Amino acid sequence: MGAFRTVGVIGAAVAATALLQGAAMPAAHAAPCPDAEVIFARGTTELPGVGPTGDAFVNSLRSQVGAKSVEVYPVNYPATTDFHTAVDGISDARARILATAASCPDTKMVLGGFSQGAAVMGFVTASAVPEGVSASDVPAPMPPEVADKVAAVALFGKPSARFMRAINDPQIVIGPSYVDKTIDLCVDDDLVCDPDGRSFGVHSRYPEVGMANQGAALAAQKLQALWVADTQPDAPATSAPARPPAPALLSVPGTGETPPSHGGGPTPRSPGPAPATPALPGPAPFAP
Repeated sequence: MGAFRTVGVIGAAVAATALLQGAAMPAAHAAPCPDAEVIFARGTTELPGVGPTGDAFVNSLRSQVGAKSVEVYPVNYPATTDFHTAVDGISDARARILATAASCPDTKMVLGGFSQGAAVMGFVTASAVPEGVSASDVPAPMPPEVADKVAAVALFGKPSARFMRAINDPQIVIGPSYVDKTIDLCVDDDLVCDPDGRSFGVHSRYPEVGMANQGAALAAQKLQALWVADTQPDAPATSAPARPPAPALLSVPGTGETPPSHGGGPTPRSPGPAPATPALPGPAPFAP
């Protein structure tokens, strides 16, 4: 990733993205679209797939969403200590997200990653190219409307600003459209994600300490909320209630006044002796 500016690697990443978007991805959803899809990037040196943290996360998530179908897409990238190849992961994850949004519009996505994979997914959510990086060297930020298709973002051991400086890469900034749906988990004293961490040994303990389950619980909650919202009928348009007619002004016998005129004030009567017996009121005039 320090070689965000490495032309050869970027060219390969761009070419791979074009191939994925142009040909491979439409065929990926020949099967019925799932209720949810987890797009997960494994950590450095982990074998292809989603890695141990990703496996624990997905298994826990499936157990929490009941009968809903959950498919998994492992981000395809080298995941080696040659960190600049993380750009390949950003390109691949972005292409998969866009393809799923287009071909399975009702599928809710959960983005996730561990360690270097968390950095990959963090950059995928970014709303702007990091400062100091040429926009022509990295994948463009995703269209804003895609965020509506993403239920949750679960990041485990995301490299801290200190760690990113050490490998000469920009800080990871989650895009504003994803902040409220992101859980960013870090084991205490983890050298990679804890700004004051000193231990690399704890970096692999996310499933062991229950953080994979914690991330899955948030993702399940966000998914359930979106599924419930999808079942709610649209509120019918309502018109303003009809206003009741204004009450009639009653004549008041013996007051010496007539009902108010349009001018607003009472009209005095001519002076004279009051009748011995009050006159019976006639029909009440209606208000204007």
